[in-house]
Amino acid sequence: MTAQDPGTHKLVALPGSPRHVALIMDGNGRWAEARGLPRAMGHREGVQALKRTVQAAPSLGIECLTVFGFSTENWRRPVEEVSDLMGLVRSYVASDLNRLAREGVRVKVLGRRCGLPKDIAEIVERAERTTAHNNRFVLQVAFNYGGRADLVDAAQRHVDRVLAGEASGPLDEAMFESGLSTAGSPPLDLIVRTSGEQRLSNFLLWEAAYAELVFQDVLWPDYGPKALGDAVAVYRHRDRRFGGVEVQPALATG
Repeated sequence: MTAQDPGTHKLVALPGSPRHVALIMDGNGRWAEARGLPRAMGHREGVQALKRTVQAAPSLGIECLTVFGFSTENWRRPVEEVSDLMGLVRSYVASDLNRLAREGVRVKVLGRRCGLPKDIAEIVERAERTTAHNNRFVLQVAFNYGGRADLVDAAQRHVDRVLAGEASGPLDEAMFESGLSTAGSPPLDLIVRTSGEQRLSNFLLWEAAYAELVFQDVLWPDYGPKALGDAVAVYRHRDRRFGGVEVQPALATG
């Protein structure tokens, strides 16, 4: 939840905001179709929504924002749509990377690099390299990412470490987690899905274990600071017990 600073008209984070928020950016196609536009226009407007949302997140007290950009299943979409999505990655990095770097944003890309077009893989590497020194805010982009695939990859990394003599003994949660693409990120507090759909769609399955879920009936191209602030406000009123039971204070006697 936020308040507005009357002197600056900027959002000011209030206590209890989530440190790590994940966004499933859904509804680009429906936004375009409702306006009689090609789906590509929805994706382009979705990029503008992403820019607005990333800029607003730090002022809401968020330290890390993870967005679902392209899933391992999205390769099944029509060739023209996949090509357009790849083009948006190129244009987003070209237009926004310098600003992100200046504003102290570290960019980290989650997901499999194998199978990406060569120039996209180079863009991913450049974005991470250019912002590696930043620590004000972390933007994680899940690209060619799937939750199940990430679990399989983490298991394979552990097997490889064992075979190389770099790990031994029983596998525990912390050791397994170190092999996930989100290793080193703050614990996930909140997952938001836009467009009114209510499912995770193979996103951050391990990390979602105790995350709060908020579903908003807003198509992604219409998203921005207010919608994100509304989601944070809902989060602040949740009672997070992590599987435990809240202990009520004993009544005074005597």
